[in-house]
Amino acid sequence: MAGRKLAYRSIGNGAPLILSNRFRGTLDTWDPLFLDTLSENFRVITFDYSGIGYSTGTLPTDAVSVARDIKDLAAYLKLEKTAVLGWSWGGLIAQAATLEYPELITHAVIIGSVPLGERTVDIEPAFLQAAVKPLNDFEDEIVLFYEPKSRKSIAAAEISYERIRKRLDVSKIPSTMDVFQLYFQAGGAAAEDKEGLRDKLKETAVPILVISGDNDISAAVENWFPLLRELPTVQIIILPHAGHAPQHQEPILTAGYINTFLAQ
Repeated sequence: MAGRKLAYRSIGNGAPLILSNRFRGTLDTWDPLFLDTLSENFRVITFDYSGIGYSTGTLPTDAVSVARDIKDLAAYLKLEKTAVLGWSWGGLIAQAATLEYPELITHAVIIGSVPLGERTVDIEPAFLQAAVKPLNDFEDEIVLFYEPKSRKSIAAAEISYERIRKRLDVSKIPSTMDVFQLYFQAGGAAAEDKEGLRDKLKETAVPILVISGDNDISAAVENWFPLLRELPTVQIIILPHAGHAPQHQEPILTAGYINTFLAQ
């Protein structure tokens, strides 16, 4: 594909759903129970961005260019229509794909992410400190993805962490500042939004579901609030006592919400 190879996995049958991953996420870092539950109703397609994980090439430095990975993967798989799901940094990419390719994208699910454009609530320092460590341990993941003050959240984190670890190739996870900077530049470009995609969110006919934890220190759900009356197709679900990875804390519940949404 245009000088690079995109690694992907496909499980399940039904209407396609392409998943766009978080900062430093790879094919291996999704919770298997979440994927398996989604695949009961959909063809779930996970992939690694250009230059990340098992894919070759170089990660682009703006969200619109990264979103071409979704378009090109859909074309390679001969998908005329697909839903997309983006988590965290991948939520920015999923939004860009939705707005750039409305003829391709039927629905968009945005998990633990903010709308394109300027933030209302910034990322908390604790998240950034943990996020850029060369290797994250379980305690880092509690800070990054869960609610440290909730015993229920921590208990769910332990179970999810073990599920992921059984299939994880740590060597494929980006770990250098050179690669981190590519992510940061694309995130910065999404916030600057020279393409005016935030305004297109106010005009799109594509249904969008936002799922957030109530204590997301990376992508606070409050970033969506100033736009609530301006986004004609956006629905928001907030999970209590949850952080940046509600789909890992509550994989079956979250997949159920997505299943209901995509059936509309």
